Amino acid sequence: MTDAQERVRARFKKTYYVNYGLIFIVLFLLVFGLIMLLSTSSYEANLKYGNAWYFFNRQAGSTAFGLAVMLFISFWPNYKIYKRFTIVAYAGACAAPFLVKTSLAYSANGATRWVRIFGVSVQPAEVSKLLMIIFLAGFVSQLGKQVSTRRGFWITLGMSVVPAFLVYSLTRNLSSALIIVCIAVAMLFVSCPDYRRFIVLGAGTAGIAALAISYAVSSSTDSMNFRFMRILAWLHPEQYASGKGHQTIQALYAIGSGGLFGKGLGESMQKLGFLPEAQNDMIFSIICEELGLFGAIAIMIMFMLLIWRLKLVADSTTDMFGALLVIGVLAHVSIQVILNIAVVTNTIPNTGITLPFISFGGSAVVMQLVEIGIALNVSRISSAEYE
Repeated sequence: MTDAQERVRARFKKTYYVNYGLIFIVLFLLVFGLIMLLSTSSYEANLKYGNAWYFFNRQAGSTAFGLAVMLFISFWPNYKIYKRFTIVAYAGACAAPFLVKTSLAYSANGATRWVRIFGVSVQPAEVSKLLMIIFLAGFVSQLGKQVSTRRGFWITLGMSVVPAFLVYSLTRNLSSALIIVCIAVAMLFVSCPDYRRFIVLGAGTAGIAALAISYAVSSSTDSMNFRFMRILAWLHPEQYASGKGHQTIQALYAIGSGGLFGKGLGESMQKLGFLPEAQNDMIFSIICEELGLFGAIAIMIMFMLLIWRLKLVADSTTDMFGALLVIGVLAHVSIQVILNIAVVTNTIPNTGITLPFISFGGSAVVMQLVEIGIALNVSRISSAEYE
């Protein structure tokens, strides 16, 4: 075989390079999530819908669709095409929350955060997160070194606050709004070498948190909204065991009763009507109860491996836009994992944050798989580029 043929063969292999390590970790989390979802939700599903497989079937369908989209996106000609739609992505991120004010919207569990499009349930906040990753990657890469200036830094951060505010004000989803801002901060962190600004941001955030806690402790509960009540329930869950602290107390019971190796798959007691919405935000507590500390640590290790694989992809990409896309995906996954586990263990006040790839939520798992598809595309294209 000639040198020219060898080069063509090598380029063909690189063009169709597949990041098997990243795919394996994601598939493991998805399969594990479906198993735990069936175990966690079967009692409630049978009670409410007369079908123990109700939640599992819906999640399996969303997962299959998400995997198909992930595969398609991973072999999309080139991720750099997204850079052309930077402004469109930002407009979409700002416009998506307004869907909950249309006739497409519907309410569940006392909140209006979802819309039905062609019979499919979609959470606009999840769409905004994905679009903001694309926008921020394009905007920061276009700014280049200007992002390190005071003006560039604060403009970028300020632009992320707008869709975050819309998500919060229109859908009343504070956790998703905070995640959007945190993704922006993470992407700025790797783009801006001046870390003094992040110290200022951290100090400001700590100060606001301290003021909120102080207000919650010193104010009358009669005039307090539900978010400040959650702070009190976080500080003293036993005093609010019949109200805002009920879910936290039951989650802690589940974690404590699991011990080192758990009660066994399917043997949870808390999922039998004691822990509300166990298949959603609190599924990690059922993992602890059924699989014990061993199972909980194993899942955290898998998430750390996922984050590590995404970091390797970002490090191997010479294109700033591609690297920032992967950093955005990495930030989204890591922030949600940290916040979900922190909520379940009562490290921070209770708020609605799902565990990626594991908690029940069709639109969430589809958007997460779309993001993984983008990361796989960056990995594939980067491997095919020659200096």
